[in-house]
Amino acid sequence: MKKKKKNKKKGSEYMSEEKELDKTEEKKVAPEEVETKETEAVEVEENIPEESEKEEDPKDAKISELEAKVKELEETISKMKEDELRRMADTENYKKRLRTEKENAVKYANESLISDLLEPLDNFARAIESAAQSQDFEAMKTGVVMVNDQLLQRLKTNWGLEMIDSKVGTPFDPNKMEAYGVQEKEGITEEEVSMECNKGWLLHGKVLRTAKVFVAKPKK
Repeated sequence: MKKKKKNKKKGSEYMSEEKELDKTEEKKVAPEEVETKETEAVEVEENIPEESEKEEDPKDAKISELEAKVKELEETISKMKEDELRRMADTENYKKRLRTEKENAVKYANESLISDLLEPLDNFARAIESAAQSQDFEAMKTGVVMVNDQLLQRLKTNWGLEMIDSKVGTPFDPNKMEAYGVQEKEGITEEEVSMECNKGWLLHGKVLRTAKVFVAKPKK
């Protein structure tokens, strides 16, 4: 009988040990189950679509499209304004350059003519200086006549300037001459120059200045 009691006691102890073991296993398993539940919860949260992944509202899409077009148009207008300002600046600079060139052209238009006159002027100066030293006015006259011929020849050849022939006895030409007065004269058949007051000039065949003369006409 005692042996049986002992075995019964041992059985009770064994059962207690099993229960304690089960509790220990339960304690060990519990954290894993918690972790699994947390993982599942995270997966559920991840599966929930975010706001950015939600379907976009057509109105918002249209607004975004219009805003993009407005921005593009603003950039285009800004570029056009810059191009227009640049063109205006270029045009103004071009006008200034033209004005400057025109002013210089007018200012230096006679540069070549003046250059042609320098040598005859030098010769005039030398003729005057030579006559003053030698007191030979006949030589001075010869020098002045020479320089005058040189000057006239240069103006005619290089510049088309020609003297109008209005010497005494030359037929009167009203297109090239201006009559200061008219007198009757016997022995002539047509009007002619009786006295030359101022010489006239032609520039490339065009009257630059009429000759001022007195005119003699046939006596009736």
